[in-house]
Amino acid sequence: MRPAGKWILVAAAIVLFGLARLPFERSLDRLQRMSGLRSGIPEISLREQIGQLSYAAALGGFRSLVAAFLWIDAHTAWEQTAWGRMAGIFQSVTALQPRSLVYWDLSSWHMAWNAAIAARENPREPSELLRIRAEREYKRLGRDFLERGIANNPDSYLLHERLGVMLRDKFSDHAGAAAAFDRAAQMDGAPAYVKRMAAYELAQVPGREKEAYDRLRAIYDLGESERLPRVITLLGELETKLGVPQHQRIQDPAPAD
Repeated sequence: MRPAGKWILVAAAIVLFGLARLPFERSLDRLQRMSGLRSGIPEISLREQIGQLSYAAALGGFRSLVAAFLWIDAHTAWEQTAWGRMAGIFQSVTALQPRSLVYWDLSSWHMAWNAAIAARENPREPSELLRIRAEREYKRLGRDFLERGIANNPDSYLLHERLGVMLRDKFSDHAGAAAAFDRAAQMDGAPAYVKRMAAYELAQVPGREKEAYDRLRAIYDLGESERLPRVITLLGELETKLGVPQHQRIQDPAPAD
């Protein structure tokens, strides 16, 4: 049998197996969606993105497998710095597996960091204006991945924490970053450092210095393990800015640079 014939038989077997499993998968899918473990049936528009065969496989219960293969394809696009194609693949992967945090996290990171920097430094685009515009678009796309990931996984601290980092480093939005870190800190399993990060960002917001000082002072008063150089430095700066009486100030010397 010719190689092409073998591949057709393999593809047909996959589709038939998927169709045979369809009633069971639909029942299981309904139960998982009721438990919050899975989103709905893939949208029809997804068919155009991933192709007929992949769509049929996803519909037949192979969503995670199709997403894994697409993710490998995205890695190839990354090696080729084909950022636009990579973004399209990420859209398909996250649509297939909306409860997978790693897909949302890495998709946002690739767009807001790797693709944005590549667009900003693109040697084939002589116009600085267009380079800046492309950079902004990739950063916006990275943020959109995180915000949609949070909408699908509202109880996970990870994506809230990642959004805080992105708003801080890519958008200079210190108030937004503080709010994102605060939301992360409210989630089960959140690491203790996100509370400090929220206070750090708040200290950069004009008009909220007193709130930031109160938070940092509460962290400082928890004990030696919380008195990190950044905490001490910011407290010293805020005490000066707010005119805190000398006898109420912390006694730690400013950390060396």
